[in-house]
Amino acid sequence: MTDTRLEDLSIESITPIITPRALKAKLPLSENAVATVIRERQVVKDILDRKDKRLMVVIGPCSIHDPEAALEYGRRLKALAEEVKDSLYLVMRVYFEKPAPP
Repeated sequence: MTDTRLEDLSIESITPIITPRALKAKLPLSENAVATVIRERQVVKDILDRKDKRLMVVIGPCSIHDPEAALEYGRRLKALAEEVKDSLYLVMRVYFEKPAPP
């Protein structure tokens, strides 16, 4: 038996989100983006297979709430990645779905 007075007390509203398939249809990747993903996945595979001797570093904030701050962070990380590219392969890892703090 479920008592609704005890569940979901912190939820103010529910808004359905777009499905991944609908999002891909709405915002298709360019050929350049597809080529970039394929190329960079191969770099990661080569590092994991020890064909590429660089150290892979997964780095980033826990979550992103401000798109402009995320872009700035990405620009700075890209510049740093260029500086250390001979010894390190930097991978920006972020999470977009975590709720913003109150």
